[in-house]
Order: sequence, then C-alpha cells, then structure tokens
Amino acid sequence: MPQPPTISPAPYAADRGRRGVLLIHGYTGSAAETRPMGEHLAEHGWTVRCPLLPGHGTTPEALTRIDRQAWIDAVSGALDELVGRCDEVFVGGLSLGSLLTLWLGAHRPEIAGLIAMAPAIRIRSPLLPLTPIARRLLRYAPGEGGDDDLGDPEAASRGWSYDVTPLWGAAELYRLQRQVRRLLPTIRQPLLVIQGRLDRRITADAGPRLCAAHGGDDATLRWLEASGHNLLIDGERREAWEIARAWMERRSRVGG
Repeated sequence: MPQPPTISPAPYAADRGRRGVLLIHGYTGSAAETRPMGEHLAEHGWTVRCPLLPGHGTTPEALTRIDRQAWIDAVSGALDELVGRCDEVFVGGLSLGSLLTLWLGAHRPEIAGLIAMAPAIRIRSPLLPLTPIARRLLRYAPGEGGDDDLGDPEAASRGWSYDVTPLWGAAELYRLQRQVRRLLPTIRQPLLVIQGRLDRRITADAGPRLCAAHGGDDATLRWLEASGHNLLIDGERREAWEIARAWMERRSRVGG
C-alpha cells in the first residue's frame, strides 16, 4: 500500500462525551486507518483514542525487533487513560488490532464491549506458523505487502502502511494469536465481529468461529459484502462505522 504524503500515520485523539472508544489499527498499518472512524464517532459525541502501535508509522525496520508486549503495553496505557476520563469504554480493532482488542477484553472486565474487525484469529497464510523460525533467516516476507483484496479501487489511497511485511513482527502477531485463541472462552463482554466477504487475509470462518468460541452470551457477526481485509478504508467503511456506533449505543449505559 502506498504512503500518500497527504495522509498522516500519527495517532488521533478527540475528547467529547463521557463515553469512550479505543480503536487499534492492523499490522504494518497505522492510525490513518482508524482515524476516519474515530472522527466519525467524535462527531457523535464519543471520546476517542487511536494510538499508533510501536514499530509502526516510521520504517519497516522498526518491526524487525519488536515484541508483542510493547503492543499490549501501548494499548493498555491508552485504555487506562480513557478509563480515567470516561464513565464507559468500548474497544475495537482491525486484524492485529482485533487480537489486541480481544486480549484486553480477557484481562480488563471493565470494558463495556468489544469490536473485532477482520478478526485475525484464523489467517489463511500457511507460512504464519513458520515465522518464529523464518524470521531468523529472512528479514521480510517474500513479495510485497499491501492490500490486494480491496473492493474499492480507490481504497489504497486512503491508508498508510509499510509496503513490506517484517517477519519478526509477524511472528509476534502469530504468538499473540495463539494466546488470544486460548483466552476466547474467558471473554464475557458483548462482542461485535465485522468481516468482509472479499477478505483474503483471514479465513472465511474466522468470524463465525470467534463468535462460537466467545464466552459471553452476546456475540454479533456482521458481513460487509464488498469489502476486503482492510474494511476501515474500503468502499463500505462508512457502513462499518455506523454498524459499530449503533451497536455500541444500544449497549451503552451512559448518556451521550
């Protein structure tokens, strides 16, 4: 995916009402993909945080020695700040961000609800389990990175991400995925899963399996028929924002 000079990968924050939402971007991506959704929610009175995960938004080399704990610490800190400011907090994330969302849900019961977008609990690539070994031999995955499954041909111009996939960080994603899979039955918060029908990064059954493994009694799966993996920048992105907003507001116990 290109890095348009008019788009910033920097984190985004907006202070509005007493309801808060933390939005977490995907692997090799940036807050450029979560910011538009954050701005939409801020316009409707939500306090928003869209952090930039460590190793992202600079150069791919920054992900060649990253540790998944750095990502966990970053989103935990952002959550702490929101919890201190708001009466109620939801968390949502895309791909890697979905794994971090679910990890937070398992460890932070005060979260009001979780939104897993393009949930990376099941990834199509058979090479992912090999990354803990491959990363000691190769720095980057063969071929170029990016989103080649987007339904909207203009979608790539809305994002900012690396054009290669660092294997070191991919191995950390894999290890986080394995952790999160074991935690799924312990997650009790309401869960919304949003998945694109055109997604070629995760398996078609990722969303259904996540809902089935969820330990609570409120799990909803919504499909976007014309969206690929990065549904936050694809053609149905506004539909995704509205699905998430309506879902949160139905479950909110705090006035807007």
